[in-house]
Amino acid sequence: MKFRPCIDLHNGKVKQIVGSTLSDANPDALRTNFTSEFPSSYYARMYRRDGLYGGHVIMLGPGNEAAAREAFQAFPQGLQAGGAITPDNASYWLDQGAAAVIVTSYVFKEGRILADRLKEMRDLVGRDKLVIDLSCRQRGDAFYVVTDRWQKFTNTVISPETLEYFSRFCFEFLIHAADVEGKCQGIADDLIENLAAWSPLPTTYAGGVRDLKDFLRIQELGNGRLDVTVGSSLDIFGGSGMKYSDAVAFNRQQEVN
Repeated sequence: MKFRPCIDLHNGKVKQIVGSTLSDANPDALRTNFTSEFPSSYYARMYRRDGLYGGHVIMLGPGNEAAAREAFQAFPQGLQAGGAITPDNASYWLDQGAAAVIVTSYVFKEGRILADRLKEMRDLVGRDKLVIDLSCRQRGDAFYVVTDRWQKFTNTVISPETLEYFSRFCFEFLIHAADVEGKCQGIADDLIENLAAWSPLPTTYAGGVRDLKDFLRIQELGNGRLDVTVGSSLDIFGGSGMKYSDAVAFNRQQEVN
């Protein structure tokens, strides 16, 4: 298990927001936990210094392209690009220094998987450069993939069959538990257990991490198979639950083990 860092961009700024409040229809509902005084390159250089590969830069809406480019140029091949990725811009972001591109909404329409678009993306960038974001929200006992900034439910349930299907097109999954993302109030235990049992690929979990105890719980529930990303709890993003230096130390300890 490794800590994967993040740089979330909104209106050109590095921010930490409550993901479930991000909506085009109701922008006033947005809850922002933190807005940084530093540019994206500040964080990218920090991650590069500490050898934290495989994190992600997520562009939450338009107006974030310059900040994303700055991050990739500061840490070439160290970070993945996500946010409205399509065949029209995927190669561009790889050329800018992204290690891989993350896709979600493009491969769904009206709640259904578009197999031709999955194949198109895989054939364009290569399976080894494609991450599929299957971020989800809970309905009843199941977790459904959500798209369009986590506002639209699809009919795709996180299951062994779903994960096996998508694994044909990518080399990694990124999965936010959108119901708890950004709230720093605890992780989605049952989702973590399911992902550890079902995922055939390396998978990064995000959502609800409060402190180092949650890291250790994810490690236990996930049998060490899942990586984790954390934002709002970190002191570098204004949080009080977890020191960035402790997350880095956690990674180094995993390397020793």
